[in-house]
Amino acid sequence: MPAAQLTRVISMTAALAIFLGTGLAWGKLRAFESGINHVNPIALGEGGDDGAIDILLVGMDSRTDAHGNPLSDEERAMLRAGDEVATNTDTIILVRIPNNGKSATAISIPRDSYVEAPGIGKMKINGVYGSVHLEKMKELVEEQGEDPEVAELEATAAGREELIKTVANLTGVTVDHYAEIGLLGFALITEALGGVDVCLNAPVYEELSGADFPAGWQKLDGRQALSFVRQRHDLPRGDLDRVVRQQAVMASLAHQVISSKTLSSPATLERLEQAVQRAVVLSEDWDLMSFVEQLQKLAGGNVAFATIPIIEEAGWSDDGMQSVVRIDQREVRDWVTSLLNDQDQGKTEELAYSPDKTTVNVVNDTDINGLAAAVSHVVASKGFTPGAVGNNEGDKVTNTQVQAATVDDLGAQAVAKDLGGLPVVENASVPTGSVRVVLADDYTGPGSGLDGSDVTMSNPSMDYTQMAATPAPAPSPIITAGSNDPACVN
Repeated sequence: MPAAQLTRVISMTAALAIFLGTGLAWGKLRAFESGINHVNPIALGEGGDDGAIDILLVGMDSRTDAHGNPLSDEERAMLRAGDEVATNTDTIILVRIPNNGKSATAISIPRDSYVEAPGIGKMKINGVYGSVHLEKMKELVEEQGEDPEVAELEATAAGREELIKTVANLTGVTVDHYAEIGLLGFALITEALGGVDVCLNAPVYEELSGADFPAGWQKLDGRQALSFVRQRHDLPRGDLDRVVRQQAVMASLAHQVISSKTLSSPATLERLEQAVQRAVVLSEDWDLMSFVEQLQKLAGGNVAFATIPIIEEAGWSDDGMQSVVRIDQREVRDWVTSLLNDQDQGKTEELAYSPDKTTVNVVNDTDINGLAAAVSHVVASKGFTPGAVGNNEGDKVTNTQVQAATVDDLGAQAVAKDLGGLPVVENASVPTGSVRVVLADDYTGPGSGLDGSDVTMSNPSMDYTQMAATPAPAPSPIITAGSNDPACVN
């Protein structure tokens, strides 16, 4: 399901900003809004004291429009959607726009994330809505004899409520507003905006999604963009790479909307209005005028798209019956808090740095066999690109250090932090994009077996070289909307 849902809401609200910026009447803004289907989830919060706006954006794997009308045969064929009825929420994104309005953060939650749903228990997050919806329908129709059409409205509301509570429980963020879109909406809104620029690292052909694209930069229409963001088979990390694709599309569209005059065309606005009114569901009591005023402060580069940290991308549920994405809720909450705080402080450039951009060479300046390989495994598990591992052939060091071309190198700073707060030392011989970790006798950080959490060096059967070659899942990159060139993805 295209998670580019954020795009539609960003596109819609940016369109509203254009309405104001081009002097269009307030009445036109109201007309734009009045045609949207509004709902009133009671689980929504009242917003924090800082005035930040937290929005839950949900992509529904539905075969209807935002008003519940079935899609036509031609539309289903275009979407490659089939006829089955589905209630899965295959795209879940939490968006934060702080009070200063200078940045925005969009956090994706992979659809197979194994989470604690309040009142239900552990399950995949994309099944929360559908599970509650189904149980409510059974209760109302089969047990109470309620009319199915009336029951559908109540069951849908119950599903939304539980999903909102589950996201809040996972992230620690109170959701203020809710936005929902189905398959058709993404294609319609992308078309209304004139297509989207994307970039692929390698060509792809995948029949189920209809993805058939060459490598490199290209502009996609609505149908093509939908195939682009729906593909998850034949990708190196499956659904996790699909999430990254969705973020790349969102970043590209956000940049297009925020940094250009895309929406100044009356014809574009007319197409966008029709698409949003047919495709988007929004929560009531959303002061869109205030929201627009905040969005007008945004610069394209200060929109960041990220994915929650995971433990295992091909794990199993507690009962061993389902393949799931395993996460640590405490880690997720801490990560969300840190990310939102950094973005609020304008650290978008730092956030956009991803560990895979840095090659980490590790050399051992001690008599402990296998120490460099163990530490290389640690940094590889954090997402850094493993480099050379061996003994130190250069000048001996008195303390463990991370060497880099400059002391403010983002990669060196990140490696130093992940290894327990090591000092960064400038060394002009280290190539840009690489760092060298030199391990001395004082090292007690991750991989040493002395920090209480990692493998112990006293285990003679442990093959540290093999460990280094099979790292844990790397974190997904953080993509920003500040470049004219779209980020290249798998």
